[in-house]
Amino acid sequence: MNDTQKPAESSAATDETSVRFTDEERAAMKERAKELKASARRGSRADKAAQDEAAVLAKIAEMQESDRSMAERIHAVIKAGAPDLAPKLWYGMPAYAKGGKVVCFFQSAQKFGARYATFGFNDTARLDEGTMWPTAYALTELTAADEARIGALVKRAVS
Repeated sequence: MNDTQKPAESSAATDETSVRFTDEERAAMKERAKELKASARRGSRADKAAQDEAAVLAKIAEMQESDRSMAERIHAVIKAGAPDLAPKLWYGMPAYAKGGKVVCFFQSAQKFGARYATFGFNDTARLDEGTMWPTAYALTELTAADEARIGALVKRAVS
């Protein structure tokens, strides 16, 4: 006699679409696993930083033109305004970290088939404003005013 019993199947468990990740989500998780493995293999802190930045720039270069130009400009704004943030890949997206924790990131529109790119902040960002504040911004293009706003937000996020 078998002592193990099969759990009763619920309708949620049998609905495969509710428990599956999209192809894009699975790809992002695989990219994150590769990033972690690559980071563990690297040598000195300076080597890691140089390789992380090179990986970010390579990922930006792979983007479609509209997202690529925005990502390049955001990268420049962050490097100039918050040089203590370290560029790194995070789930296959350009991200910027302080003390190893991602503060902000750029998600291209093509990443998850969205109609716009996203510039977002994680909870380590110091953007608290009352009881509610934005943590991500949709980008269809990047104006000089947008660049200035992103620069100010990033500086505030790490202060």
